[in-house]
Amino acid sequence: MCLAIPGRVMEIVDEANRLARVDVAGVQRTVNVGLMDAEGDPIEPGDWVLIHVGFAISKVDEAEAAQTLLMLRGMGQDFETELAELRESLIE
Repeated sequence: MCLAIPGRVMEIVDEANRLARVDVAGVQRTVNVGLMDAEGDPIEPGDWVLIHVGFAISKVDEAEAAQTLLMLRGMGQDFETELAELRESLIE
């Protein structure tokens, strides 16, 4: 199962390649935020985004992110598996 998980943008680490450090349920990873440029709403530190396979695919507000994380935590092992895969992933 692949999930889109909410994460909070901590910082833009590579502007040219549109990479940002994002905190996802306590796991910090570098993700590509370039897909969001087409939306005309640039990603900035503090923004919440949905992340899927290393890419930010949608911007969400903090309340929606919290609600989604609560729902995902309720999924139990599927959510834990997704977090484990995120911990092992790396974009540089």
